[in-house]
Amino acid sequence: MIGRLTGRLEYRAADHVLIDVRGVGYIVYVSDRVAMALPPVGEAVSLYTDLLVREDLLQLFGFMTLAEKEWHRLLMGVQGIGAKASMAILGVLGPDAVGRAIAIGDWSAIAAAKGVGPKTAQRVVNELKDKAPAVMAMGAAVAAPVSEEVVEVGAPVAVATPRASGGAEAEALSALGNLGYAPSEAARAVAEAASAEPEAGTEALIRQALRLLAPKG
Repeated sequence: MIGRLTGRLEYRAADHVLIDVRGVGYIVYVSDRVAMALPPVGEAVSLYTDLLVREDLLQLFGFMTLAEKEWHRLLMGVQGIGAKASMAILGVLGPDAVGRAIAIGDWSAIAAAKGVGPKTAQRVVNELKDKAPAVMAMGAAVAAPVSEEVVEVGAPVAVATPRASGGAEAEALSALGNLGYAPSEAARAVAEAASAEPEAGTEALIRQALRLLAPKG
């Protein structure tokens, strides 16, 4: 499976781009948000990719980050969400806002994407809310340097076992900040979570902090 492509952007279309990797052209479908973030035609580009395989179709979908790619994979696992709907959700919200909407149960934000109705949006929130902290932790982690090679990944993106350290607290703070929490309240929640579980990693800290920040009553 092709997990990432690094090459030259050859052309743009309405919903896809062509990336030349050492003489081989790959058509990669992207969201509006990713398309806007790409460099001009002729320049170097690198995208994480996910391959959709059907009996009569092979399609590559491109993402700027591993967290965005993982959200795509999770969204695709929800009944009623196909590739088109997933890209619409990510195009409207972006990975950080998707995580925020799902973590706080804001299904109306998901429903703002074209082709996603209220019932499907509620299903997305209900099915993925427990997985949000893991993807948020992935997004908060420092990204690895981009390779100059085409990288093939043979398995789904996996969330690494969180590291128990001060780095986990910093990553949890970053994730909560992306969710829109004020630095002071996020810091208090993470500090309380870390105090209760000194060896907790990023994902566990995010889960506990979200519980502490949830409205009472």
